[in-house]
Amino acid sequence: MYHLLDFNCNSFTNDCVGFLTGQSIPAWIQDLPSDFLSTPFGAALRPTIDAMFRRPAPGTANPPAQPSPQAAAAAAAAAPDPALASTLLQAVAAQAFATDGAPSTSSLTQSAQSVTEAASSETATAPIHMCTNPTSFHNTLRTHRAVVAFFTSQTCPPCRMIEPTFERLAHEKTQAAGIGGGGGIAFVKVDIGAGMGHAIGAEYGVRATPTFIFFKDSSKTHQMSGADVAELKTQVDFLLWEAYPPHPHTQKSLPSLDSVSTDPILFTQVPNLDVVLNKLSSFIDSTNPPIPSSAKTALSAEVIPALKARFTFNSTAKSGPSPSTTVLNKWTEITRTLSVPLPAAQLFPLVDLWRLALLDGAVGVFCASASGGSADPIQMLLVKALALLSGAPDAARNYFLTLLRLLSNAFAFPALARTLLSGMGKRKSVTSLLVHSLLHADSPVRTAAASLAFNVAAFIQKERLEQVRRRYGPFATSEEDGDWEVEVISAVLEALQNETQSEDVVHRLTACLAFLLRFSPVYDSQIGSLLEVLQAKDTLKSKLAPGGCGVEGVKSSNLRKLITQVADNLC
Repeated sequence: MYHLLDFNCNSFTNDCVGFLTGQSIPAWIQDLPSDFLSTPFGAALRPTIDAMFRRPAPGTANPPAQPSPQAAAAAAAAAPDPALASTLLQAVAAQAFATDGAPSTSSLTQSAQSVTEAASSETATAPIHMCTNPTSFHNTLRTHRAVVAFFTSQTCPPCRMIEPTFERLAHEKTQAAGIGGGGGIAFVKVDIGAGMGHAIGAEYGVRATPTFIFFKDSSKTHQMSGADVAELKTQVDFLLWEAYPPHPHTQKSLPSLDSVSTDPILFTQVPNLDVVLNKLSSFIDSTNPPIPSSAKTALSAEVIPALKARFTFNSTAKSGPSPSTTVLNKWTEITRTLSVPLPAAQLFPLVDLWRLALLDGAVGVFCASASGGSADPIQMLLVKALALLSGAPDAARNYFLTLLRLLSNAFAFPALARTLLSGMGKRKSVTSLLVHSLLHADSPVRTAAASLAFNVAAFIQKERLEQVRRRYGPFATSEEDGDWEVEVISAVLEALQNETQSEDVVHRLTACLAFLLRFSPVYDSQIGSLLEVLQAKDTLKSKLAPGGCGVEGVKSSNLRKLITQVADNLC
């Protein structure tokens, strides 16, 4: 079966040329798909192309899964001309999913056809890659950190015996560990009797099947022959250990840190909603020029009743139905209307209503889906806060306090939390607010900021811990991520140094620091030297001494143990 990226006309032409002449077509032609996929548009479009060519197995009636509108939109947005790209993508999708047939089948040779048909249900991100010529094999080596190549043939009984084990390992080690695809691990199957598979085998000295060859960074590291299941498993694990060695901190014992819950700190108090509405209404009425009365009417007639139906004053239990999408859309419009004319000192009641609403799952989903768009209420409120940082932030103490609590509540839902930490857009805004608030003169503001810092670090810790539990993972990170981590850790250490009043703040900041340091992908390259320059160990242990936090220093025995373990093992 034809595949636009992996088994296309270039692949078939190359096989034919090799069969007839022993040569190959020029590399710049063979590598066109790879060159295309190296562009932002190609990378965004790849899942869509894969979905177009993912066909059901013979005899099944299930139609192929069509690409999602979100994937198509992302692909178009990555192109230099999004409008043109969207039009082209729709045309390609329509052709690929036409009911009058699937993409055409090559008839070069019977053996080549059998291989390509077997690959028709695979995709470029599938656990097993089918390679029929040296070019596709070398491309796989070049684009993956680790490769396990299985050289097989149709007439080899031992190959059929060990093939299920190979396929199971491919699924376990790529999908479960989440490191398949570009830069991760690839499991490759090469039939030496199909296409130019014999040329790949000859290049690496394969004289019998089954043979397994292991590669790291395109270099051969080991070769084994025969259907030895135990040896295959051992060598795959060893390859992964070499390619993705466990983080050095996995060997450190930190029982006090292990006992700290990674559940987010939430602000669940339900205020008297009538009092909040009256306060906000008085601020609206005093605005000059006046704000349209429709905003206040919608608040009293739609938003407040919806919140009252869901939340009960002075109770943490949720009772009635969640606010409807209609109400949330209306509320977002009200937020846009009020966020510009009202000063921050008068806008905090509206922020507190959103803070409460984010305790509801439906509201969390709504805000996550709106993230980054023109209808994103959290972004609107963040923009207001950032404008204050360069002005007179102390005058907006209540606004900062309620917004920090709102952002902390956002971590009740992973999808929404991820939008706050992904990319450099909203994450940059959240970080600027957090860094400023950690050093605020007001103790409740510092407590809320420490809570948000804890939630951020705990969320990151959960994802890193999953990689560690699987024993390996790509602990690489982008330069922007490393710089962000340095900025946050520096701010947390400065806040710890200055905090001499609240044990709660010290506890949250210490746990935050520990979560960020423990499995940091840039610990050796960036964080270790930073900790020495900032004297992190001394800063932490100073909290234990008289005057470090209160007159006698930290009193809690659990917190003292945590501080000691973090200082001695991670700093």
